[in-house]
Amino acid sequence: MKKTLRFPHPLVLLLGFILLALLLSYLLPAGVFNRLPDPATGRDVVVPGSYHHVPPTPVNPLAAIVDIPKGMADAASVIFFVFLTGGAFTVVDQTGALRHGVDWLLVRLRGREALVIPIVSLLFATMGALENMQEEIIPLVPVLLVLMRRLGYPTITAAAVSLGAAAVGAAFSPLNPFQVGIAQKLAQLPLLSGAGFRLAFLAGALLIWIGGTMRFARRHRQEPVVEVAAEEAALAETSHGRHGLVLALLLVAFGVFTYGVLRLGWEFEQMGALFFGLGVAAGLIGGLGLNGTAEAFIAGFRDLAFSALLIGFARAIFVVLEQGQVVDTIVNSLSAPLAHLPVTLSALGMMGVHTALHLPVPSVSGQAVLTMPILTPLSDLLGLPRQVTVLAYQYGAGLCELITPTNGALMAIVAACGVRFDAWWRFAFPLYLLLLALGTVAVVVGIAVGLG
Repeated sequence: MKKTLRFPHPLVLLLGFILLALLLSYLLPAGVFNRLPDPATGRDVVVPGSYHHVPPTPVNPLAAIVDIPKGMADAASVIFFVFLTGGAFTVVDQTGALRHGVDWLLVRLRGREALVIPIVSLLFATMGALENMQEEIIPLVPVLLVLMRRLGYPTITAAAVSLGAAAVGAAFSPLNPFQVGIAQKLAQLPLLSGAGFRLAFLAGALLIWIGGTMRFARRHRQEPVVEVAAEEAALAETSHGRHGLVLALLLVAFGVFTYGVLRLGWEFEQMGALFFGLGVAAGLIGGLGLNGTAEAFIAGFRDLAFSALLIGFARAIFVVLEQGQVVDTIVNSLSAPLAHLPVTLSALGMMGVHTALHLPVPSVSGQAVLTMPILTPLSDLLGLPRQVTVLAYQYGAGLCELITPTNGALMAIVAACGVRFDAWWRFAFPLYLLLLALGTVAVVVGIAVGLG
């Protein structure tokens, strides 16, 4: 019998990583880099060459258990954002507006349903490239599931066109402020430098991801949930009235959300407040009344509770490593051998280092702050263009967002889709390898042309 990869339950998997982090606090020597505030990024960054050992602080099992609620506290803004927006979208869904809106769309696209996957994927890829969209996707999962079921596509497609496309857009982005923006500042490169080069490879990356998603969706498609006649009836009944008002309100909310994130620098608290207001207004306009709106919010909280809490468990892994003072030890141990490699191998080694580091350091911006001050002077010593050093970080760390189980947003979205993580891996991992190969080509070409 053919054996297939099978991951344990997501909660068991994350608890296993917390246990591994605890063991590493005993097995690895404790050490830290000195840090200084960086005016360009407003963050504390490491001082190259300052790594030194400190007295060990192994994390005992009781402290590791306490670090789980600490991780939830660290991720509180994200967790409550998921609860509030998830509740809001449940309210919108219970008004019937979402289902009828999807039916309206499918009637308009009859015979061209295959366009849905590239259109939705490009939308999320754009948001990933602009603002590293991830956790913000979680509340949208119910909408995407309705759409994919109407098309007869497997539920995993909802995660692929959203989180997957956003992660690819972010990893190859020329302007993502949380990845390439921070990394270029720390490498003392002009913002948007090398944008044309990155855009060319972004186009190739999206062709790989969207093409793979469409191929998977076609191979596993089943009969759509709603027949054409029912769709036409729904369209005739709901072309006006409350559903239209709720959908218009939803579009306005998305417009405000986009403006707030891109121009006003909104955090998760402001975003959560916006969607909570959307939910209340949609419930009243959609005819649910005060009590019905409240009950719909509670249903949304309940449905997304597990997905939201997974984010806190994932954060706890880093909390344990940080408490054991071994994060900097891992960084120093992985980066030191690069100084003895030829230029091209050193650049590809940097990609490998960022890939390995993204398991214990699941924040892409945090990883940039931790590694770029170390790798930038190393690049200068090797004669490696700094722009290529940033590329190695983008592709190594950014693409890991597609597969690493310590990415709380990924785990939450896959869980919200009702998909096992091993099923996601079987879908995503071959595409991840193709994207990593494309990133490798970009790094090698960048060295050959002296990308600056």
